[in-house]
Amino acid sequence: MAKAGRSLGEGGIKTIAVNKKARHRFHIEDTVEAGLVLLGSEVKSLRGGRVSITEGYVRLEDGEAFLVDVHVPPYEQANRQNHDPLRPRKLLLHKKEIQRLIGKISRQGYTLVPMRLYFRRGRAKLEIGLGRGKKLHDKRHDQKAKDARREMDRARKPR
Repeated sequence: MAKAGRSLGEGGIKTIAVNKKARHRFHIEDTVEAGLVLLGSEVKSLRGGRVSITEGYVRLEDGEAFLVDVHVPPYEQANRQNHDPLRPRKLLLHKKEIQRLIGKISRQGYTLVPMRLYFRRGRAKLEIGLGRGKKLHDKRHDQKAKDARREMDRARKPR
């Protein structure tokens, strides 16, 4: 995958941040794309590629979705009305999508995790993953399979 925030990928998508820990911590079963309601200083800060989504999650309340605990640092050239770095940001989803997600996360152990933050055609988008937490033995099994694939690739590679 391309470096975060550096190149335009498929279809004019500029990736800002990728949550690499999400697939390590969760079994991701489904993904949804959502828009973000942002302030101007937040957009400028995102364009600079400065954001941390690893500790974030999505909270659903009163038929609305909010992105919580995502750190967007203040834009240094902004004036005194700069944004709060950890404020909850509203996500733009269709009502049917929100109802479907509410139905899925009402089951035990499911959560909504931010997977990737990117710009598509000038608009900030967030890829949300519906995930179920992994147990320690699942993480060990995944690491073992990853190591085995790496060893097979090394053995196949001509010297």
